[in-house]
Amino acid sequence: MGNIALDASIAQLELAMARQECGATSLCEAALQRIASLDVAGPTLRSVIEINPDAPAIAEALDLERRQSGPRSALHGIPVLVKDSFDTSDRMMTTAGSLALVGNIASRDAFVVERLRQAGAVLLGKSNMSEWGYMRSTRACSGWSSRGGQVLNPYVLDRSPLGSSSGSAVAVAAGLCVAAIGAEVDGSIVRPASSNSIVGLKPTVGLISRSGVIGVADPQDTAGPMARSVADVAALLNVLTGHDPGDPITAEGARRAAADYRTFLDPAALQGARLGVARECFGQHEGTDALIEQAIAQLRELGAVIVDPVRASALPFFGDLELELFRYGLKHSLNSYLHSHPLAPVRSLEELIRFNRDHAAAVMPYFQQEFLEQAQTRGDLEEPACQQVMAELRRLSRSGGIDRALREHRLDAIIAPTEGSPPFVIDPLVGDHILPGGCSTPPAVAGYPHISVPAGYVHGLPVGLSFFAGAWQEGKLLGYAHAFEQATRHRRPPSFLPTLGERTPQRGSL
Repeated sequence: MGNIALDASIAQLELAMARQECGATSLCEAALQRIASLDVAGPTLRSVIEINPDAPAIAEALDLERRQSGPRSALHGIPVLVKDSFDTSDRMMTTAGSLALVGNIASRDAFVVERLRQAGAVLLGKSNMSEWGYMRSTRACSGWSSRGGQVLNPYVLDRSPLGSSSGSAVAVAAGLCVAAIGAEVDGSIVRPASSNSIVGLKPTVGLISRSGVIGVADPQDTAGPMARSVADVAALLNVLTGHDPGDPITAEGARRAAADYRTFLDPAALQGARLGVARECFGQHEGTDALIEQAIAQLRELGAVIVDPVRASALPFFGDLELELFRYGLKHSLNSYLHSHPLAPVRSLEELIRFNRDHAAAVMPYFQQEFLEQAQTRGDLEEPACQQVMAELRRLSRSGGIDRALREHRLDAIIAPTEGSPPFVIDPLVGDHILPGGCSTPPAVAGYPHISVPAGYVHGLPVGLSFFAGAWQEGKLLGYAHAFEQATRHRRPPSFLPTLGERTPQRGSL
């Protein structure tokens, strides 16, 4: 998109469009050119799984509308990608990265997509993802899908992009779009944000609608904004919230949503804030720990009161209880989605499993579908065993975890490294080498908000700092993250290094 889009915020781009220095059409054209040079050719990031053929026409119409009646919102003309699990009522497919859903055209937009269109965003296309939200195999590879191939980390190309929203994060980091929308059940927004040096917000479950989105487990699923700055995430959040009758939980979310999340972006927001350090999330990698220790010192300098240590939760990442919930939830979510989409080539989890077996060479060249098969053996969400798992997870994450820590230490938020280590080497045969540590699980299981912001680099590999708190505290977290971001300015653009230690950037380096 040229230097302006790589360096500019949404507000700066809107100002540039108001001054007629650029327009939705020129931004769209530049984005498509950059996708062609970096995603399809060049480093071959594979972060975009499908281009919207209508994007240029949409951009042209929005430019005409701006001239005639002015912008609809701060997102008017801004190029945005959405994860391939979001329905779009256009010529694009929704496949969750799977060859089994090639040809699945939705009859209506996901509520989130509808909100983006209403705000005047230019929907560039769909971002690649970990197939079926990383829930196909027990040893999956982050960012790999049978339809889209392997997403690459733009900082060091042989390193993992992490998380199922990997394509969204990589596209934002590499400047292929201004912002993107991801989805998370545990870590799939914040972990790729950390590993690709961008900002990702997993909101309180219920703040943003899930209707029209292929999910994993309803009690934890949520969509969320991903961008290169906290200010851009706040601008996106303003658009994404709202009551959706198709997702009744958003009724409370609409009541709790702020009128404008940008009003929380105060450089002095950390002064007097009581932040607890979740020490159980440390100890897996000395480089990551050292960067977060530096961040803690910087937070003190910015006026925060550091309470160290606190314990946010005893829940491990993808522990036995959480995985059991996912088995029940995945079966329910996939069957519900597939039954309601008549153009889907497979109409149930059972048919999906059969399709994968019949097309194993193309669908399962590296790893299998053990998790899908396990999910098929489970009953419905109302089974006593499932209800017991849900109750225990909520107890451990809320009253026995985050709520207790916030209350006992009189905290405003909790901080920790987002991920236990810097990004590991991509290994499709063995799967991800995720170390214990990181902090995505407690707020994910609790359904509470969580934001990751760049904290620096270990040998050129990104590391993120997390802030999380109780329900509906998005504004407070945005303020803290913004204050830290503006004072430290850690983020730098990727260099597309082929491997760790290689200092000759690939063509297209920023």
